Amino acid sequence: MKPMIQTKTWMILFAALLALLIAAALLVSHRGTGKIANVYQDGVCIRSIDLSAVTEAYSFTVTDGKGHENLIEVAPGQIRVAEANCPDHVCVHTGWISDGLRPIVCLPARLSIQLEDTAQSETEGLDAVIG
Repeated sequence: MKPMIQTKTWMILFAALLALLIAAALLVSHRGTGKIANVYQDGVCIRSIDLSAVTEAYSFTVTDGKGHENLIEVAPGQIRVAEANCPDHVCVHTGWISDGLRPIVCLPARLSIQLEDTAQSETEGLDAVIG
């Protein structure tokens, strides 16, 4: 009886592993191309850049009015924070991103850059407007 139990255990483990691999493949295949770089500050999209339409490299600076500055470089198909005056420089060390797998985040400046499938409008990140 013991060999029969071991065979069933291996079959169950193999089936579970196969199901996990199929689920992972489906998740990866349904992930978007993420070629729109949406730059957020305080949860509000301040700029959307179609990286597939960029033909020449350029840069721009984002400031938050509290002394934080981030120099953002854009090149064909990729984007990065090249310089920042934050104390830890995590955003700079993230380097170039060219897919939607990871964002660039600068917590002191409350800045994030996410590669997504669609451009965001400036008001989509807001829950309410206080006037």
